[in-house]
Amino acid sequence: MRKFFRTVVLLAGLAAAPYALAQAPAASAPSASAAAPADAPAAAASDTQSLDQSIQSLKSEAVDLNRDLFVLEEELLFPANTQVAVFLSMDVGDFFNLDSVSLKIDDHEVANYLYTPREVAALIKGGVQRLYLGNLKVGDHELTAFFNGKGPNDRDYKRGATIRFKKAIGAKYLELKINDRQRRLQPEFEIKDWE
Repeated sequence: MRKFFRTVVLLAGLAAAPYALAQAPAASAPSASAAAPADAPAAAASDTQSLDQSIQSLKSEAVDLNRDLFVLEEELLFPANTQVAVFLSMDVGDFFNLDSVSLKIDDHEVANYLYTPREVAALIKGGVQRLYLGNLKVGDHELTAFFNGKGPNDRDYKRGATIRFKKAIGAKYLELKINDRQRRLQPEFEIKDWE
C-alpha cells in the first residue's frame, strides 16, 4: 500500500514538473538573460535527462506494483483454505479421442472445455490441464465429469465419472484421468483425489 501512495505522489510530482519548469524561467528572466545564454541548452538537456530517469523509475515501480496487485488478487479470490483445483490428464488415447469435458460440482456446472486436436496431442504426450480453480466451503461435495469424444470403432462416446469428496481446511486437488484398458479395449475414466 505504501508503494501505491508513493507512486501516486511521484505521478503528481511529474505532472507538476513541466509547469514548474515553465514558470521558473519566466520569473527569473531578467537575471538569466544577463548571466549566460550559453548555459541554457545544457541546463535544458540536464532537466530532460533527469525527467527521463524519473519516468523510467516510475514505470519500473508501476510494473512492480502491478505484479504485487496480481499476487494479492489471486490470494484474495482463491484463498488456500477454500481452494479446489481440478486437473485433466490422459494416458495413451488409442481407444478414446477426446472432444470436450463438462464439469459439475454439487450439481452446478463449473467448467466446459472444447479441445482442439493439438491440445489432445499435448495431453497424450503427458500434459496436464487445469480445468477448474475455485472456492468451496468445508464439507462433503460431489464432482461429476462428462467426457465426450470418439470411442472404439469411431463411435460417438459419452461417459461420466463421479466422486464424492470431503473438503477440509486447505487446498484440494482432484485429477480427471483418461486411461486405455487393453483387456477390454475400452477407455476408462477415473477421478483421483490427491490427498
